[in-house]
Amino acid sequence: MVVTVAVPKETAPGERRVASVPDVVAKLAKAGVSVRVQSGAGEQAYLPDDSYRSAGATVVEGGSGLYAGAQVVLRVNPPTTEEARSMDPGTIVVGFLGPGKNLPAVRAMMERKLTAFALELVPRITRAQGMDGLSSQASVAGYASVLLAASESPKFFPMLTTAAGTIRPARVLILGAGVAGLMAIATARRLGATVEAYDVRRAAGEQVRSLGAKFLELSINAEGAGGYARELTAEEKAQESGMVSKAVAEADVVITTANVPGRKAPRLVTKETVAAMRPGAVVVDLAAESGGNCELTRAGETVVDHGVKILGPLNLPSRVPTHASQMYAKNLQSFLELLVTREGNLVTDYADEILAASCLVRDGEVKHPGTREALEARA
Repeated sequence: MVVTVAVPKETAPGERRVASVPDVVAKLAKAGVSVRVQSGAGEQAYLPDDSYRSAGATVVEGGSGLYAGAQVVLRVNPPTTEEARSMDPGTIVVGFLGPGKNLPAVRAMMERKLTAFALELVPRITRAQGMDGLSSQASVAGYASVLLAASESPKFFPMLTTAAGTIRPARVLILGAGVAGLMAIATARRLGATVEAYDVRRAAGEQVRSLGAKFLELSINAEGAGGYARELTAEEKAQESGMVSKAVAEADVVITTANVPGRKAPRLVTKETVAAMRPGAVVVDLAAESGGNCELTRAGETVVDHGVKILGPLNLPSRVPTHASQMYAKNLQSFLELLVTREGNLVTDYADEILAASCLVRDGEVKHPGTREALEARA
């Protein structure tokens, strides 16, 4: 049996990524997988239809021509209700499904009896690194955040020696040294800025220093499960707030990246701290979609307060759609290797720990406990 994979054109506002790219399509075709790509799916990522055809894909229009008979659908964002109803019952959907924020999509997939795997739920274990879409896209966001900050800052990032005098390098502070934070550090350093970083996990200090940045020390170890930070106690939050506020007030650019999975983003920068910053300073809040690390952040907007710009960008990876799509497509390719056997058959037993953890919907039931509880609460 030949497994047929469908790649639709994303319909979410502002989305420029695509779930597969020609290089990955060619590898799937070589492995015996039939790939259908909706016409125009890669257009916003500068991947024309002809590049998919050359890689071995069949380019089709949307609707029934795309989904009929397809066993697997690869996506960046969750399907709309209409899209879910266009798929055959039993179709496997893989992508960023944002179960906690997209309950109507989850319900539509349940009703259609689709099987859905959410990449957000892939466990952070060594064997799953190649499938970690959150990390790949966070690295893109970290890179894009620095370029956004540099374009909004009234100052040069590097030190310059000119006939008009010496220009001191900008001071950039990165709050949160996870994947996005480390990429932001590296990018700001490449641009010549003086960079400081803070993270509640002590282990992050070594990584920060290896990139040439200064690590702000505080005697707190908040290392949590799965490589994430745990929530701080009230006393720890007070200690953290004092040190962070001083560093923020002295920075020309602040990029915040702190997120706790499944919870509201921790508050790191208060409005009082913003008031103490220099006029012209810039804050880029990568946690805007989950409530913001800065008290004044508004998702999708730019706020000016006391001469400080606070940016709450949405979907930063879409600003770098070609490489963001390339990285994401490879994540999905690795995930497909768990779903399709070497003989070209679909796996039906999801006992594998990665499949079991990331399975969101199957046979009309929600398998993820947190999502199931959220649906029941809204019933």
